[in-house]
Amino acid sequence: MTSVTSSPGQPTDQSAETAGKMSHREVVQALSGLMLGMFVTILASTIVSNALPRIIADLDGSQSVYTWIVTTELLAMTATVPLWGKMADLYSKKLLIQISLGMFVGGSLIAGLAPNVEVLLVSRVVQGVGAGGMSSLALIVMAAMIPPRQLGRYSGLFGAVFGVATIAGPLIGGVLVDTSWLGWRWCFLIGVPFSLAAITLLQKTLHLPRTPRKPVSIDWLGAVLITAGVCDLLIWSTLAGHRFAWASWQTAIFVVGGLLLLALAVYVESRAKEPIVPLSIFRNRTVSLAIVASVLVGLAMFGGTVFLSQYFQISLGKSPTVAGLMSLPLIAGVLVSSTVAGQLITKYGRWKAYLVTGAVVMTVGMLLLSTIDAHTGVPALSLFMAVLGIGVGMLMQNLVLAAQNDVPAQELGATTSVLTFFRTMGGAIGVSALGAVLANHVTSLLAERFGAPVTGGTAKVPDLATLPPQVLAVVRDVYGEATAGLFLVGTPIAALAVIAVLFIKEKPLHTLSGDERRAQEEAAGAPH
Repeated sequence: MTSVTSSPGQPTDQSAETAGKMSHREVVQALSGLMLGMFVTILASTIVSNALPRIIADLDGSQSVYTWIVTTELLAMTATVPLWGKMADLYSKKLLIQISLGMFVGGSLIAGLAPNVEVLLVSRVVQGVGAGGMSSLALIVMAAMIPPRQLGRYSGLFGAVFGVATIAGPLIGGVLVDTSWLGWRWCFLIGVPFSLAAITLLQKTLHLPRTPRKPVSIDWLGAVLITAGVCDLLIWSTLAGHRFAWASWQTAIFVVGGLLLLALAVYVESRAKEPIVPLSIFRNRTVSLAIVASVLVGLAMFGGTVFLSQYFQISLGKSPTVAGLMSLPLIAGVLVSSTVAGQLITKYGRWKAYLVTGAVVMTVGMLLLSTIDAHTGVPALSLFMAVLGIGVGMLMQNLVLAAQNDVPAQELGATTSVLTFFRTMGGAIGVSALGAVLANHVTSLLAERFGAPVTGGTAKVPDLATLPPQVLAVVRDVYGEATAGLFLVGTPIAALAVIAVLFIKEKPLHTLSGDERRAQEEAAGAPH
């Protein structure tokens, strides 16, 4: 990158001169690396869902490990997002994004070669930390390069990548598990070459300005408290309903402990010189409402992926590969609506209508899926999933765009990471809570049909191949009815997103990139 010499009348920040010099071709090349890295790191969250039974069998793991193979990665990813976002406001974004991808590669290699479940769980933590960095830094880097007025077309593509990676995971995982010469280890190893390609591509194409900064310090105490509080609540939401009842003394300990840690984190952050999460961003109405909506979108997106995959296999009797293929309408809905909405926002400069429409369509999709059962036809299922995907695609990434447009450039990193954090946390808690609802519903329905309570309070996932035909028919009906009830519970939750986005005030999109805006802000605040 060529050096920039500042003249007396110019700000010393190189951003103003360099950020706008990337041509459309250079931006597309850089974004290709970002999207490739983001795809493989997000894919890691869901690709193991269809492979878990085989993994547990091969490594002699227990039933509790089944859940933790997914949860440990999601915990590490969610808890570290705010820290990555803060570091992006202070240090080289390019270096940070390459470090995050490097950590993901290391975790993936260890996971793919893991000799036992203990090593596998540790590797999933490393994967999660890397994925947390990538999921927030990709959006931060994009905002630094591209003005909000032009961001719609690109953020639509990113929304599509995020949604497709989340939803396509079970499909890809199912194909790998069902392919004899590959197997479950490739669910982890498949991301390595693509991550290395992304690192190489970003090294060659990403040319962000290196802005000289005054010495800074990170509020490590705040980071530890935030991470500990979030992990506490996520662990509780994972264990509650399985290891102990939602209303129990264990729940009280987890919830009170988590809230105390987060309250202490707020106190520390309010007094820190360089807080991990600047509390001032929560006074911004657009950001606060976007956070609420992001939590609800995360719940709908993750919930739809996890429980529909189980419904396809148990209630409809499909193989892992076919179950993955049946999710294609959901993927197509996210991909098309996210891309089209982004292009229209760039063309006309208006964005609120897409938020409202997306929230409404997402709610309708949840309501339609609440009508499914073991006999629902594939065309109807495809239509219902496509509607849900269209709603999520229109809403998810444009919430980030609205928030980024309404905060100072120096808070872009923290704002983006907070939104990503709450969306992921909403998905994690939502999956755990809805999973407990599903398990309890299945338990009560099986007890009702067979006239005896299920031992342990929760129904174990059945091995369909061992069931006699009469029992198999009942089990399929039960899972179909329980899954429908799950989406019925989720419908009013999704409807809350409609209310949240209705109160977001539409503001004109900036025509300067994040780096250009930051240079302006710093120049305006500099002494004359």
